[in-house]
Formats: sequence, structure tokens, C-alpha cells
Amino acid sequence: MATAVPIVLLLLTTLFFAARGGSDTVWVTCGSTIKLAHSSSNARLHSHEVAYSRGSQQQSVTCFPESDNGQGYWIVHGAVDAPCAPGQPIKKQQQIRLQHASTRKWLHSHSFYSPISGQQEVSAFGSDAQLDGGDVWSVEWDTKSKHWKQDAKVRIKHKDTGMHLSSNSNHKFGQPIHGHQEVCGISGKGKDTEWFAAEGVYLPRSDVKAKDSKAGGKDEL
Repeated sequence: MATAVPIVLLLLTTLFFAARGGSDTVWVTCGSTIKLAHSSSNARLHSHEVAYSRGSQQQSVTCFPESDNGQGYWIVHGAVDAPCAPGQPIKKQQQIRLQHASTRKWLHSHSFYSPISGQQEVSAFGSDAQLDGGDVWSVEWDTKSKHWKQDAKVRIKHKDTGMHLSSNSNHKFGQPIHGHQEVCGISGKGKDTEWFAAEGVYLPRSDVKAKDSKAGGKDEL
């Protein structure tokens, strides 16, 4: 069993560098397990088995300031009616779902008020077998790049309501999740709605042949 950990680490390292396409570019692809970092606060999108005390009373979603916390991993999926294969790069405005790796619930939003700011609540809801339209989001950015790249600023827009995933370091919870930032949906596009893909295991692009990888990608943000 002592050799299992080095083997897993070697596999994850291989996948990470394969996703770079032979260059410094790392692409966000379907099937990748990533952390989403809030650009202005550098906190990570987070969930845990703590429910909201009011509103939907579903599992809470927050931003957590420590990047090494294991509850911040999310698996990238396509929409139910527009699935994407593992390794497919995420296009601008593509519809996606984000599944919390630890609890298997989906990043979700709906017409409840968030507990601190009174904006739109964002929760974690459902399971592998339980899905609905409130789990669907799209990814937006302002540059001309066709695909989502790690470290590039993006906005995550809720399909059903048009609200943008947001957080603000001035809106923090007390106990039992002291220091966590509220995550909510808002209508604007300010700095509070900017995120970037940070740590994770990025599956290599399935549309890039080995010979093309050596030359590096040209589609950059």
C-alpha cells in the first residue's frame, strides 16, 4: 500500500502536464476536477454538509479562504441536453454543470434570498441521479478566445435566472462556518463576479493530436 500514493501522484502530475498541450497553456475541459477561485478575494468556491438555516435550507455554498481545503473541488460536466465528452475544451458561453466532488451535489441557484446580502441564493443540490434546470450555468469571458483557460478571469452565469455567481469578502458568516464568504447570484458584472480556474486535475484536450501538442496551443486568452 505504501506505493499507492506515489503512483496516484504520478498519475495526477501526468494528467496535469498533458492538459498543458506541450506549452504553458492549461485548458478547462469536461471531466476535469477543478477549484474555482474568486478573483478579488482569492477564496475558493466551497461546499460542505452544512445546510442554510433559512431560505431553501439546502446545502450551503460559500467561499473559503484556504486554497488547500479538500471541500473546494468541482467536477466539470456538460448540460444534460448537451453533454460533453471527457477532455472536450469548454467553449465561450457553453452550458455546464459543476458537481461538488465530495458530496456529489450540483452547484445550484433559484429564487430564494441569500442569507447575508439578500441577493439570489446559491446552494448545492441533488445527486448523481437527481438533477434539474437550476443546476445549469454558462461560462463567459471578455476576450476573443474560443476556449476556457486556467487562470483566465471568467463569469459564471445561471441559465434559468440570468444571475452571475458572485462573492464579496465583506459578507462573511459566523458560526458554524466562521470566516466563510457568502456566495450568491447578482445581476451585475463587476469584480465580485470574476472567477478563475485554479488548482485541480485537468484532463488533456481530446481534440488536440499529439503532434499538434508539441507546437503548443494558439488559442490563448
